[in-house]
Amino acid sequence: MKVKISAISYHLPDMVEDVGTLQRDNPDWDMDKILDKTGIHKRYISAPDETAVDLAFKAGKKLIESSNEYDEIDLLILVTQSPDYVLPTSACILQNRLGLQKNCMAFDVNLGCSGFIYALSIAGSLIESGVARKGLILCADTYTKYIGKHDRACRPIFSDGASATIIESCELDCLGPFEMGSDGAGYDRLIVKNSGARQEESLGITGAGSLEMYGSDVFLFTMRVVPLSINNLLKRMDLKLENINLFVFHQASKLVIENLIRTMSLERDKVFTNFEYVGNTVSASIPIALKDAETQGRLKEGDDVMLIGFGVGLSWGATMVRWSTI
Repeated sequence: MKVKISAISYHLPDMVEDVGTLQRDNPDWDMDKILDKTGIHKRYISAPDETAVDLAFKAGKKLIESSNEYDEIDLLILVTQSPDYVLPTSACILQNRLGLQKNCMAFDVNLGCSGFIYALSIAGSLIESGVARKGLILCADTYTKYIGKHDRACRPIFSDGASATIIESCELDCLGPFEMGSDGAGYDRLIVKNSGARQEESLGITGAGSLEMYGSDVFLFTMRVVPLSINNLLKRMDLKLENINLFVFHQASKLVIENLIRTMSLERDKVFTNFEYVGNTVSASIPIALKDAETQGRLKEGDDVMLIGFGVGLSWGATMVRWSTI
């Protein structure tokens, strides 16, 4: 697509939890063992009265004010699985709070770890087809509100945060192709039961309103679909692994990314990570990592970057981005 990512910003909550916080709340946890698997030293926690919409607003406001593009944005996509309400659409609330024009289409995408890839596909298609001119993709999740203090599977991993990404047309092909898929047979491997219209008597391993994750199943799913997706994408573009300048995976955990590096025989210095000090921010993890990579000088004009998201759904998506800030 003749569409590019032109700017990214993000916002993380003020409250931070580190390894010491987890150990204090759970003296029986072997933190060395947990840290060896997750690699996550600290995570960001939204305040009790702070929602994903609040975080998305702060990320979006920062980006729009820095570029003064209030009148040019006519497409707003919010990727979230923790909306303020079942209805109305949270994107409509953000269109108003951000002061965007009223002829701006706004809608939510209910996806998690693959959501940014899907949103890029949607925004790129709408812009390239002429339906929209300039898009704002907001990714925001507050999974920590669904996680109990003593949840050893989820609490050491998930972090709250939001990103804002501007998508606009350009002269070169800077986005795509896309490899996407889903395996709904595993929908219950990462789930918050009794959180919608379907009410069940069985509350699983956690309880009503709590995140339930079967980590080993999600891991096996990831190791099955991600390498295949990467190879399919390379084949479609007639490229090899060595042609890619940087790989940016969904920042799931150290265990996941280290195994993907090993399985795919990737050059370690071509795989960007920031999960160590940001945590797993779900839909926002890839754009936050992209922004950090740019800030750290890991991206330069014309770089070919592969983005790969995977997780809750079970869902996955991968795409290529030609990095261009001109």
